[in-house]
Amino acid sequence: MPQLTFAQPARRNLLVPVLIAFLVLGIAIALLMRFTPNTMADLAITHTTVYPTHTVFKTDSLVVGHDHAEDALYVLTTLRIDDRLRLPLFLKDFTATLTTADGQVFTTSAVEKDDFANLYTSFPELKSLASAPLLRETMIDPGQSAEGMVLLHFPVTKDAWDHRLTAVLNVDLYHQGTQTVRIGRASEVIPNASSSRPPSTALSPLDPPTASPAPASP
Repeated sequence: MPQLTFAQPARRNLLVPVLIAFLVLGIAIALLMRFTPNTMADLAITHTTVYPTHTVFKTDSLVVGHDHAEDALYVLTTLRIDDRLRLPLFLKDFTATLTTADGQVFTTSAVEKDDFANLYTSFPELKSLASAPLLRETMIDPGQSAEGMVLLHFPVTKDAWDHRLTAVLNVDLYHQGTQTVRIGRASEVIPNASSSRPPSTALSPLDPPTASPAPASP
């Protein structure tokens, strides 16, 4: 009786296909790293001006000195954004975080477009310092840039700002998350007659809305 044998197909050498697959994968990764930018956008603060205010809230009390006063600071900072992606960028929101020398942290949202008119009515000198704003919902085309003012309000004095630890502007993008840029002292303008004036004084909404002008420095 003949002996039964079971023929088995020759085993294929898988080493070559595996090496080819790894080679193709490596080329794909190299191309992706080569043509994909390290950052989605380049952010830069090009110019910063600060405007201190002193608001007095009048009351009906007959007690002398019973009026309430509040010091605040408006920071007008110019932001430039360069789109490094092959996709457009959509600006969603602007916020900022200030850390003072004594460790206090203040977070604020940038002034909204509809609030500029009332703010400039209350503080006319603020309007003279302002420039074209960079607005929410702005679209930046691939490879293009956008630049404009972001107006911030902090409940601190100018001295607290001058001696701050850090001030950071946060730019929230619709599809790429949030990027931050530091508001450095180097971006602040050299003090002149306008910036060296004492804080502008405004009245509360109970009184005439127009702020009284700050006296010019000698």
